[in-house]
Formats: sequence, C-alpha cells, structure tokens
Amino acid sequence: MAGAIRDGALAAPEVPAVAMRAQPSAGQAVWQFLRKNPLSLLGLVLVLVMFALTLSAPLIAPYDPLTQNIRARMQLPSGTYLFGTDSFGRDVLSRVLYGGRLSLPLALVVVVAATLVGTVAGAVAGYRGGILDEVVMRIADLVLAFPSIILAMAVVAALGGSMTNSVIAVAIVQWPRYARIVRGLVLGIKRLEYVTAARVIAASDNRILFRAVLPNAIAPTLVMATLEIGGTILTLASLSFLGLGAPPPTPEWGKMVAEGAGAFDQWWIGTFPGLAILIAVMGFNFLGDGIRDALDPRLRKGD
Repeated sequence: MAGAIRDGALAAPEVPAVAMRAQPSAGQAVWQFLRKNPLSLLGLVLVLVMFALTLSAPLIAPYDPLTQNIRARMQLPSGTYLFGTDSFGRDVLSRVLYGGRLSLPLALVVVVAATLVGTVAGAVAGYRGGILDEVVMRIADLVLAFPSIILAMAVVAALGGSMTNSVIAVAIVQWPRYARIVRGLVLGIKRLEYVTAARVIAASDNRILFRAVLPNAIAPTLVMATLEIGGTILTLASLSFLGLGAPPPTPEWGKMVAEGAGAFDQWWIGTFPGLAILIAVMGFNFLGDGIRDALDPRLRKGD
C-alpha cells in the first residue's frame, strides 16, 4: 500500500522513476542548447573573452593608455607596439583594452536601466489599463517616433556631452521597446485562470502583478535585453564618434574610431577599436540568438 503507515507516520507514496526525474531549470536548458549550437557557443566565448581582457587590462596592457610619447607617434604595428601608436604616441592596444572597461559596463548599465523602467511601466500599464495605459503607451509611441540615434543626440546635446549623459540618453530611447513587449505579455497573462483565482481569494493587485503575472513575462524581456546589448554598444560608440561621449583623452572605442577617421593613412588607429566593437556586438548577438532559441518551447520539442 503506497500510503501505508510505518512507525506511526504516513509513508510517502512510491513515485515512478520517470516522474522523479528532475526537470532542467531555465539556466540548464539554455546551457544545454548553447552546447549544441556552435554560433551561440561562439558568442558566449567571445563575450567572456572580451570581459576577461578588459577587466584584466591593468595587468596585461603594455603601456599606460594616457601616456604620450611624441617620439613614437604614428608607429606601425610592431613587436614593440602590437597595435601601433596614435598621433600622440599612445599605445593603441592599451587604449583598446582600457576602452572596453568603459564601453562594455556602460552598455550593460544602459540595458539594465532601460529594462527595469520599461518592464515596470509596461507591466503596470497593461495590468491597470484605462487612462494610465493610454498615457504610458502614448509617451512610448512619441519616443519611438524618432530615429533612436537622432533622439539620443538631442538628449545628450540638451544635457551636455559626457558618458553619463550618453547613458541617460540611450536609456531614454530604449525603455519604450521593453514597455510595449511587457504590456502585450501582461495583457494576455492577466486573463489566465490562475490570475482570476488570485483575484477571487482577494489578493492585492500589486501582489498579483509582481508575484503572479510579471514573472511569466521575464524570459522574453531578458532575451530582448541580451540582444539589445550589442546595439547599445554601437549607439554609445556612435555618440562618442560624434563627440557627444567621453571627453579626451579618455580611451573609448567610438572616440578612438573617430580619431582614426581623421587619419586614413594610419589605418591601425581606427581599425583595432573598430574590430573590438565588431567582436563585442557579434558576440552578444550570437549569444542572444541562442538564448532566445533555447527559451522557445517550439524549438525544444525535439530535445
């Protein structure tokens, strides 16, 4: 008897071995999928390598990125200067490594800020509905009506050129995308039976929204955030390229590409920071595609 009493206690019913098999978590499912997808795995490797190199820049950079050596200016890549030197004699390799310490973390800050603001705004608007929904969505439509880079340039110009203001500007441009996605998900989730049951037992709206509804809308939002990191790196680099980002002599990839654009015959000045941007964006895009596919149940049916 499965429920037999043993030593005065109710014994646990016997469970078939198949039912006892632990289901993989979302993180395990993503990792299993990435291992089977070469491009996604390559993206993960590129992202990890980029972060490892930039975080260890003080240890592996051969020179100080701000030290000028006029005698060594415009040196071609060589054994002494692997990536050459710029017009002030600064080592390009060292500046590329230190530039990643600024570009990569700031891109993550922008995406996290935009995700938080957009997720909360979209969730509240979709769940509450009414005039609040109309106001939030019309503001989002207004922001989305402008080209992203143009609006970001206008915000930075109004606030003043700096990396802090660039981060604020790009976050302002990006949050409506998350708000619209989360709102659409919440509109569908709030009609499900378990949400209705929560209302029947008199659970508060805040508890229902943040405990029952929003967690089921997180996965698509995280996927979008991963895909947006690459675009954010490009946008921040574009603002710096236009002179609206980090002030000189701060090493920043977009600013370094702009310096190289002014000296086409010294190809290495802009090429190597441009390649760093390319590798970072490509890595995050490959990784984001893999996470999206891993969390799509239609693509995991055969697993």
